[in-house]
Amino acid sequence: MPIPTRAAGLDALDDFVPRAGRAYARDRNLDLGLGPSRSNVSGLSPYLRHRLLTEQEVVGAVLDEHTLGAAEKFVQEVFWRTYWKGWLEQNPEVWRRYRLEVLDLLAGELPAGYEAAVAGRTGIDAMDAWVRELVDTGYLHNHTRMWFASIWVFTLGLPWQLGADFFYRHLLDGDAASNTLSWRWVAGLQTKGKTYLATASNISRFTDGRFSPSGLATTARALDEEPFPSRTPLEPDDVAGVVGDRAGLLLHEEDLEATSLLAEQPGLLGDVAAAAVAADPGDRSPAGVSDAVAYFTSAALEDAAERTRDASGRAAQVLTDAEPDSVVSWVLAEGLDTVVVPYAPIGPVHERLATLRPALASEGIAFVTVRRRWDSVAWPHASRGFFPFREKIPALVRQL
Repeated sequence: MPIPTRAAGLDALDDFVPRAGRAYARDRNLDLGLGPSRSNVSGLSPYLRHRLLTEQEVVGAVLDEHTLGAAEKFVQEVFWRTYWKGWLEQNPEVWRRYRLEVLDLLAGELPAGYEAAVAGRTGIDAMDAWVRELVDTGYLHNHTRMWFASIWVFTLGLPWQLGADFFYRHLLDGDAASNTLSWRWVAGLQTKGKTYLATASNISRFTDGRFSPSGLATTARALDEEPFPSRTPLEPDDVAGVVGDRAGLLLHEEDLEATSLLAEQPGLLGDVAAAAVAADPGDRSPAGVSDAVAYFTSAALEDAAERTRDASGRAAQVLTDAEPDSVVSWVLAEGLDTVVVPYAPIGPVHERLATLRPALASEGIAFVTVRRRWDSVAWPHASRGFFPFREKIPALVRQL
């Protein structure tokens, strides 16, 4: 498991940067197993997912050593996550429907084959090994995630929502947008009619012969669904709300790097009267999350708390839970009139903050969100497919 601190993330970034150019483009799709064989990928996704590292500093570090042409594939991978977030931000009903469908599926009679699949007992050697790796490490190679999802949907015939939920509960880098929309893409829902079919030959080639599963589906018919409402406009302002005279900063698991966040809005808070961190990774699923995800998130919060100081030099307080009552108790104890939080994109934290706002308002406390410039600049271009977005990446890199 990667060490859940910003310092460890910076070390991992320094280690990866020399390999981020043509070597990454050549070898990134290979999944040769655990250990040193993973040097072909960055391993930075858990840090980016919690913004222990920011996208801007990762891309900046890579482009300090490589040209954009040489590092294009890696830079695109960073922007894929940004694209998914921006797309879901403009289509929030996709997330809401997924949440309800997962709840209904888990509450009802589970489909045949589901329990065997999540226990690694499908009889398909590759799938069963990947389940064990995911559960044991909290990670799967990105190419392997596509194979897994394809076999889950088209060979095992299981609901994509339950597969996405299984990933989300176990992935250290589990992200509401990337995870949900990637599963939808494999199933032919995200790009209508376009599916991804895993084949034994492709798996064998990119695992260097470790796996060549038999009995896989030979066709992948796109799934159907009811249409969604039209696109939702993005919020126009990076800062939503008015900061009062005594403001506190509240970090959450979507963004744990306060220094760069506040540097984008100089003078917004003045002196930070108090700081706190709060998270609830269990919000990801009705079935909760793995011990690995819970540990990584908790330790990342502890690290963020130590790095985040108020005007008097106090470390941020780690709240016992992320419920509105706990936050309100902290606010009242500190005598705050405003709570400032990093903007949380569509997902569980966004839902949680939506319940916090009225709880604070009932006590006369202002609630202010701060969206990073990276998101504000890139998200408007995520209204269509990835390829039109990809064409914008060179201009986005120059702008950001």
